[in-house]
Order: sequence, then structure tokens, then C-alpha cells
Amino acid sequence: MSFKEVRMKNKRKFLFFLMVSVLILASGAQTVTITYWQYYYESKVKLMDELIKKFESANPGIKVEQVTFPYESYNQKVAASIPAGEGPDVINLFYGWLPTYVKAGYLAELPKSEFSKDYFSKNFYPFVAESVQFDGKYYSVPTAVRTLALFWNKKLFKEAGYDPNIPPKTLDEVEAYAKKLSKYDARGNLIQAGLAMQPNGQGHNWIREVLFRQFGNTPYSPDYRKVLYADENGIAAFKWYTDRITKDKVGYPNFATDDVTAFKAGKAAMNIDGSFRIATLNAVKDLDWGVAELPSHKGIKSNYASFWTNSIVVGTSGKKLDASIKFLKFLASPEVQEIWLDKVGELPASPSLSDKYKNDPVISPFLKGLEYAHASAFVDEAGQRNVLVDAVDEVVLKKADPAIVLKNAAIKEQALIDDFWKK
Repeated sequence: MSFKEVRMKNKRKFLFFLMVSVLILASGAQTVTITYWQYYYESKVKLMDELIKKFESANPGIKVEQVTFPYESYNQKVAASIPAGEGPDVINLFYGWLPTYVKAGYLAELPKSEFSKDYFSKNFYPFVAESVQFDGKYYSVPTAVRTLALFWNKKLFKEAGYDPNIPPKTLDEVEAYAKKLSKYDARGNLIQAGLAMQPNGQGHNWIREVLFRQFGNTPYSPDYRKVLYADENGIAAFKWYTDRITKDKVGYPNFATDDVTAFKAGKAAMNIDGSFRIATLNAVKDLDWGVAELPSHKGIKSNYASFWTNSIVVGTSGKKLDASIKFLKFLASPEVQEIWLDKVGELPASPSLSDKYKNDPVISPFLKGLEYAHASAFVDEAGQRNVLVDAVDEVVLKKADPAIVLKNAAIKEQALIDDFWKK
């Protein structure tokens, strides 16, 4: 081989390696990695892994890394990491935490060009748009929503002489059914709850956004800055709940561990619980159960809606911001909402999908409940929850007057709200 031929061959090799190097560098420059945080809940984590693969396949220039933490330490991790610049780009949070997260400076306002008022009104239930706003700005987008319903054990209904396919439809019927469905031992100890009463489960939500309203009370001012539930109607609602524990003795807090455990074990005939419980109960062998809309009272229906939602963390910018916006829109898409319902059991956040499930005996009662549901605008979700939970405990354990207890609870909750807005 001549010198000229050797030189040409080496030149070709050089050009080839140069081209490969340029392509590798270009490929690396086009790939952006974003980090997604959520608390650890097995079905959600596994599904998110699948969704991330689907998203990455459709967006080859974006990689998503999922990081999870135990629920109990989630907020502490957020508080320690985000201010230090060590947090995620996209974060999953309970909607009730949003005011605290925004005020702490954790979340970035969603770009108006991508997440307008029109975007929310066209794609989500009205309570969603109200709940992801703070000071007139949007901060978050959910995949799924949850609401409450009445679960009942068909086997226990049949044993008590009730039609196993017809649940109570009013609070008066619930009261009567619960008494007949309760069982006691020779010493009078409850061994089968007619109605599970778990205030620190969904009981406090049932009181707050359902019973208060059904008894003619509006629990808060329209902006949720004033507590209004301690009037005569609110007291009547609260007493109805506590009377089932203290007077009728059809259930009590932590019976058989808690309401979920009791219902799964066939030791509770009825329970008020959320749509997120569907997957859990489906996994219980030989448990024959049904779901119905929450019982009404004097023709009044109400329900409580909640959801986990996704936000972009403050400081996310450039290509990471662009990738985060795409990921948020993907997670809020109808396609993902349907997958989420199938794998996790939570309801689509878009009313456009409701017709598809209107004849489903398990899902349709929850979807109907969404039509008249309220999402409480918390400023201190844990603190406000504990106010009502502690109020029930005070009546049950200390035999205190429900009227006095509720009035004191309203004062305590008002102090929490006032303190938040003063700061």
C-alpha cells in the first residue's frame, strides 16, 4: 500500500471517529434527566415505573428518575431537601398540603401558556381547579381523584335478614341497619360492628364535608378562612356521628385495629371509605362486598373529594423545566388516567371519562359522588384533621358534651387558619 493510500485510509478513520464523537456529544447534549418524588405506596410506585418507560419511549431525549420515601417522613424530607437545592424537579403531594408548600417556597407557578384557566376547566372537575390554586395562581395538576362511598358486606347483610344487594340509602336507614348488624358477646362487648367508626380514617372527612352539609350547615366561608360549623345544624350533625358510638354502640374508633382491617376481616358490616380502597378489597379472598353512594339526609347529598397531585419544584429551569412540563401533561392525560384507575383504583380526574364507567357497579357510585363533592381547602391538613379527630375522642373517651366540644374545636381550627394567613 502506497504512502498516499495509507494517508487516505487514516484520514477516513479519523473522520469516522470524529463523526461518532460528535454524534455521541450531540446525543448527550439532547438528553435531559428529571427527578420525580412520591411517597412509597407499592401499586403507585410500580405503575409509575411503567409510565416512566412509556413516557421515555415517546420522548427519547428525556429520562425520568423516580425516588420514593416512606409516607411518615415524606414532608420532613421535602422540607430538608428543596430549600437546599437537593430536591426533585417534579413532586407528588397531597392537595391539602399545597398552601403550605407554596408558602414555604417549594413549588413553582405553572406556566400560564401551558396551564391556563381554560386548560383546567376543559380537562378537570371544577373542584380540582379550585384546589390547585393559591392566590389566583395554578401550581399543580393531578392524575386521579378520590371520593367516598358506603361499603357493605353482603354476607353479613344476608345473615341479618337484609337483602344483600340493597344497601341503606339514607342516614336514618344507616342507623337502623347498623343496630341490627351489630353483635355483642355475653358481656356486652362489641364483636361485630354494624358501622365502622374511624374518625382518623375517613370519619373526619365524612363529618366535615358531608354530615355538616346534610344537616343544613355550611362548614366554612367560601374562601375557607372562617370556620362556621359550630351552629345548631353543625352540632346536630356532629352529635349524629358520636351518638352511633356512645349511644348505639354500633362501632368505635380502632375496633378490630381500624375500620379497614375490620371490614376486610368481616367484622364490620358497613364502612365509609374512599375509592382508593377498591384495589385493597379486590385482593381479599372470599370477601363479598358492594359499594353505594353515600347515604343522603332529608334529600341532601354531599361528598368529599381529595387527590394527590403533581407540581414542578421551584428552581427547575431550562430544558429540565420543558421536560417537567411534558411529564406533567403526560401524567394528566386521559390515557394515563384510565391506566391509573385500572392499576391503582383511583378515579379519573377528568369528567370526560365518566360515561365509560357509568354502568360499573363499583366505580359508578364514586363517580356519581364526584358530581356534588367538595374538596376542603386546608392550610394545615394534619392540624385541621386532628381537630375533628380529637373532638370525637373527647366525646367518646371523656363523655363530654358534643355541643361544647364542637364549639371548642371550631375555635381551635380557626386559630390554625388565622395563624397561617397572618404569617
